[in-house]
Formats: sequence, C-alpha cells, structure tokens
Amino acid sequence: MTMSLTSASRSTSTPFQRLWADAPVFTGLALLLALASLPLFSAMSLDARLFQGDSIWLKPLKFHAALSIYLITLAYCARFLPATMRASRGWRIYVGVVATAIIAEVAWIGGAAALGTASHFNISSPLWTALYALMGASAVTLTSASLVMGLSIWRNPATGLTPAVQLSVALGLVLTFVLTLVVAGTMSSGTGHFVGVPTTGAILPILGWSREVGDLRAPHFFATHALHGVPAVGLLASRLLPDASARIVVWAAGLGYAGLVMAMFVQALMGLPLI
Repeated sequence: MTMSLTSASRSTSTPFQRLWADAPVFTGLALLLALASLPLFSAMSLDARLFQGDSIWLKPLKFHAALSIYLITLAYCARFLPATMRASRGWRIYVGVVATAIIAEVAWIGGAAALGTASHFNISSPLWTALYALMGASAVTLTSASLVMGLSIWRNPATGLTPAVQLSVALGLVLTFVLTLVVAGTMSSGTGHFVGVPTTGAILPILGWSREVGDLRAPHFFATHALHGVPAVGLLASRLLPDASARIVVWAAGLGYAGLVMAMFVQALMGLPLI
C-alpha cells in the first residue's frame, strides 16, 4: 500500500516536486546557483574591471550556469538510481561531499574575480598554488558524481526505462567523467588552456574559443556534455528502432562521441584551432 501511494503521489507531482523528492540537495543547489547568477549580472554592469579582455565576473557567471545545468541533470537522473541507494546514509553523505566541492569551486572562482585575479592556473603565490591544487581535487570530486550515478543506473534492473535508453543514460554519465578527467586533467597540468600564443585575439562568437591556436576548452566543453549528447541519441533511437538495434546505435554513439572529443583534444594539443 505504501509503495502504491508513493507511486501515485509521484505521478501527480510537478516536475520540480519530482526533482526535489529524488535529489533535494542537487535540485536545491542548482536553484541556488541559478539565483546567485543575478547578482553577478549586476556586478558585470557596475564593475568595469577587465581580466584578459573580459569582465572579471564573466567566468563566475559561466561556472554558475554550467554547474546549475550539471546539477539539474544529475537531479533528473537520480530517479533512475536504486531506491535503496537514494535512501541510504552513504549516498546522503556522498551527495553532501559533492555539494561541498561545488560550493568550494564557485566560492574560489568568485573570490578570485572579486580580487581581480585568476582562479585557474594561478600559481603566483604559495597560497594560490595550494588553492589551485585543492580545487583540482574538488573538480574531480564533483565530476565523480556522474561516474557513480552512471554505474549505478547501468546495474539497476528497475529504472523503468527501455534497455536502450537506460544504456544511453548510463553511458553518457560515465563518459562525462572519463572524458572530462582526461581533458581537464591535461589542461590543469599546464599553464593555460591555449596551446600556442594568440596574436590577434580572434575567437568564436559566444563560445570564446580561439580561432588562432589550440584551445583545450573546446574538447572540455564537449566532454562535460556527454551526459546530454549520448542520452539524446538513445531516446531518439528507442523511438525509431527495435530495442536490439537501438542499443547498437547507442554503443556506436558513445564510441563516436568519445572519438570526437578525443579528436578535438588531439587537434588542440597540436596547436590547431577547432575552426
């Protein structure tokens, strides 16, 4: 009876209520980061300081947006985790650790912006060097949530998804961690995201990636969005094809996506721009 009442209440809940019920910490933090973007817009209009040609508040704003999207995606995928896992003390502790890592990241980036200095690649003093290393560990921690959730969804026999869609969600989450670890790990070990020295400052509109030299931000962007790209293919394939064929398409999409990111990664390392 309890299970049937719970299922009924979930079926009549709003999308936000469902997100909150399945992943309150991820949902709440996503909302908090989105709302905290509003003061950043005000800061951009009131504070004329620039860093490397852009408003010093642009980078914090980008990270707030990216992490909000990441968190709300994890909150949505949480419904496909085993119910016993979501209810466990270990999961609640792990979610708290991930949330703490995210809060630390935005505080570090926002604090550096307020001081008019760099957050990433800043080794100008022992303190900033230590903070950069610590935030690197935080970045791995927050990204690990996609790996943990992907593997758990992969093994869960009661997701309610078709096999092809379940595979695509799990594979996208796992690839997000693996590809991001490779690209971001390499980028953070250097002195910047450029491979080469830009001379004219030519960039791609909106994205801001260099059109002159290799820019590791391009493969990093696509690596972090595997959790969106691969499931989109899985959902489409499951609607158009029998399940066995759809699963083959999902595996091909996963391999193709990983291959695309790695090709962009190698291209950037060679000092060549994406476009």
